Amino acid sequence: MIDQERGDGRPTTAKLRSVLARASRVVIAEGAPDEADSGDVSRITVSGTEIADLGRLLAIVDGGTGDLCLCRGWPTILVYSGDELIARWTLHHQSGLRGVGNCDADLVDGPALSDWLAERGLTRSREVQAELALQKVESDQRRIRWIQAAPAGLGKAAEAVANPPGRDHASWSRRQDVVRNRLAAQVRSRLPETTERIRALLAWLGVAAREPGGGLVWYDLAVERLLLAESADAVLAALVGSPPSPAHLDGAAQLFCSLEWTKLHGNQLPEPLKSMLHEHIESDGTDPMRRRLSWGTYGARRTD
Repeated sequence: MIDQERGDGRPTTAKLRSVLARASRVVIAEGAPDEADSGDVSRITVSGTEIADLGRLLAIVDGGTGDLCLCRGWPTILVYSGDELIARWTLHHQSGLRGVGNCDADLVDGPALSDWLAERGLTRSREVQAELALQKVESDQRRIRWIQAAPAGLGKAAEAVANPPGRDHASWSRRQDVVRNRLAAQVRSRLPETTERIRALLAWLGVAAREPGGGLVWYDLAVERLLLAESADAVLAALVGSPPSPAHLDGAAQLFCSLEWTKLHGNQLPEPLKSMLHEHIESDGTDPMRRRLSWGTYGARRTD
């Protein structure tokens, strides 16, 4: 039985290095475990003093994350003692290691390991590191835009929703419940008038509609959830009682295409809201909005 299959105890660097101390060679394959033996997968073999070098680069944060990533992970690290496979580890997102204990563990220095692999011809990890860094910058910028778009006085509550602590899924979910409920209470406290509150929330949700791809992330869904808690009649009245702004219509386009809204209320909007929304999307909508319009998401356009 290889070491990582025992799953006994939390991962530690000492445990990892005790395995490597028994190794005669280590094969690193640039693929997931089920691809590691494929001839199409690049690989290197490490032996001698390089095993100790690898051990230093594989240093992890002792105790692990308490969780397991859902992806398969790669590269795959196969540790041999003679002909016996004594450990199989995988990297996850080039920043974590699985297989040393009963959960994943963060690498102390993932970029250093990626550079070391690239120097030996395995360049994908370093390329992915660069892609992930760019994605993080874009994600951070998107989150900042959302926080800055919060209605007056709600910035701190919005920041708590967008930046919840907790690494494992259970603690993250619990924290999300707490901060979303806090946001809901503050929204009602600062915006007690129904129409004003709904219009402010629609404009806030409209920020997501203008993001590339038009998809929602967890903090956008917190705003959508607040709007779904309002009565449908109040939402519709807030849009037709006085002329809506483009931001309000962006938010309406996002809300009315949600599965939860259509389950509860269908996709037939009353006039003149339907016409206003159709005209807004046709003249200034995003590509996702126009696709949804062509699918009849907002109800068929009158032709008479």
